[in-house]
Parts: sequence; C-alpha cells; structure tokens
Amino acid sequence: MLEGAKSIGAGAATIALAEAAVGIRNVLSSLIHSVARNPSLAKQSFGYAILGFALTEAIALFAPMMAFLLSFVFRSHKKS
Repeated sequence: MLEGAKSIGAGAATIALAEAAVGIRNVLSSLIHSVARNPSLAKQSFGYAILGFALTEAIALFAPMMAFLLSFVFRSHKKS
C-alpha cells in the first residue's frame, strides 16, 4: 500500500512540469503584450520576464526532485 501511495505521489509531482510550462508561456506572452503596447520599456520588461522565467523554472526543477525523493530515497525496508 505504501509503495502505491509513493507512486501516486511521484506521478502527481511530475504533473507540476506541465504547470511550469504553462507558467513560462504566460511570462513570455505577457512580455510580448507589454512590448507591443509600450516599446520604449522593452528593456525593463525583458529584465522582469527573465526574472519570472527563472523563478518559474526553479519551481519546475523542484518537481522532479520531489518525484525522485519519493521514488528512490524513501524506500521501505522489508524485513525478512
């Protein structure tokens, strides 16, 4: 039962990768819209977009880390 719960948890953690892709899409879409509205602030907007991209990517890297932790590190030790 514990192994099944760990597999479900690892699968749920990998779903966060798809959500990170959506977040990156939103950051880049907002950058394109803001530059189209006000081209004079393109340099400042690009800096904010890179910051948003980096933060979103950092969250995306935590998801596989948690999946690996659940899968490999927290193994149950069966007594013989």
